[in-house]
Amino acid sequence: MKRITAALLIAIMTASMFAQEKMIPGQNKFRQMGTEFNTPNAYRTASGAPGQLYWQQQANYKISIELDDQNQKITGEETIEYINNSPDVLTYLWVQLDQNMRQKESLTLAITPLQTRHMRYDFYKMMFMGEFDGGFKIGSVSNGEGVPLPHTINYTMMRIDLPQALEPGQKTELAISWWYNINDRMKMRGRSGMEYFEEDDNYVYTIAQFFPRMAVYSEVEGWQNNQFLGQTEFALPFGNYEVEITVPDDHVVGATGVLINAEEVLSPEHLRRLEAAKNSLEEPVLIVTQEEAEAAEKNKSTKKLTWKYQAENVRDFAFASSRKFIWDGMGVKFGDRTVLATSLYPKEGNPLWEEYSTRVVAHTLNVYSRMTFDYPYPIAYSVHTAQIGMEYPMICFNGGRPKKDGSYADRVKYQMISVIIHEVGHNFFPMIVNSDERQWTWMDEGLNSFLEGVAEREWEEDYPASMGTPSEIVKYMKGDQSNIAPIMLNG
Repeated sequence: MKRITAALLIAIMTASMFAQEKMIPGQNKFRQMGTEFNTPNAYRTASGAPGQLYWQQQANYKISIELDDQNQKITGEETIEYINNSPDVLTYLWVQLDQNMRQKESLTLAITPLQTRHMRYDFYKMMFMGEFDGGFKIGSVSNGEGVPLPHTINYTMMRIDLPQALEPGQKTELAISWWYNINDRMKMRGRSGMEYFEEDDNYVYTIAQFFPRMAVYSEVEGWQNNQFLGQTEFALPFGNYEVEITVPDDHVVGATGVLINAEEVLSPEHLRRLEAAKNSLEEPVLIVTQEEAEAAEKNKSTKKLTWKYQAENVRDFAFASSRKFIWDGMGVKFGDRTVLATSLYPKEGNPLWEEYSTRVVAHTLNVYSRMTFDYPYPIAYSVHTAQIGMEYPMICFNGGRPKKDGSYADRVKYQMISVIIHEVGHNFFPMIVNSDERQWTWMDEGLNSFLEGVAEREWEEDYPASMGTPSEIVKYMKGDQSNIAPIMLNG
């Protein structure tokens, strides 16, 4: 999500590891552990690449949720198939409960400076003084046969004790039910949530971290069970997802993965337009028009529909839903594959979004694929809501909004283009190249910011303030070393 100067990547990495002793005199015993390279072994080579005995855990999910548009609440249940590919015997599992950062007893408040609390008093009053009942409400935790499992919730982490040890090569099933109140992102911030539009009394939901997610278990540090405090991002195992999302039947939904019941949730005309969009390689095609979205805003259906998605070998799942969404898309060719570049946006995003968003998505996929590897997923969404830039596999949430009369400054236009490039680019780093963002934030942000700059300059030759210009490292390296933080630090 955050953008840093990409030229820091290689030159600073090694230097910063050894410069910490000079930068923080007398405090080196408190520096972050694990900053030096590990000794090579059968699992990882000296470069960090997979060795001959390398392994990864796998977590497959079947999730069913309902979005309550009347009460702004999500209710869900999931079954997790957890496969132990490690050589270790596991007697317990760790699960992430990221929504718990909004609980009244959240550690997020404890780490926030007092001055900042006073500056954002309304925010903290809502989160921590009873005006918002946040966090997961866990209904049940059981095994695949419905037998309750002992578990301990430790702020944003939950440890589940297994009745029988999970041996290497074995798998187990967890079943969890939960619900939570959706946060108002415009009042409480956050990487996901809802945005309320008072003029037509409707919501745009950009939803992530909405289900209990397996933590990473690796040969480097065992369980990655660091608390989620709202700043650093995620470490997650790969797996396959089957997700059912029940919403009002006039909502348009976009999500990680392939929509497998399009015939049930889309009209014949919308199906026809969707197919036309996939085959349009030069211009975006409107799938849901602004006129149709505005009609849905007024009617507010109380009936429900369930959208069903499948995603293979991804590390996370997110979705967006609203009756306000305009939807367009176009195809991007990779050999004999066609990827759908697509956008969802309310009328408040126009004319800026209809003109640029999907074209920027397609451009980003082409540039990043040329510079790294072909984009492997079937779809890439850009979803518009205010004041955000956040990425998940195949879908990202992006800001950049014109004034109410539809006018916009060049600054707004280029900021929007940049955030779309950046967040779509995060599909490559870290969604596919699965770095541990909670531990080493710089890795995906640096690589992504460098490629963002390439894509910006190829979008427009004199692109203003493009990211990742190599010459920027000179100014950085000439700076006051006592004020430069080591790059090998937790975010």
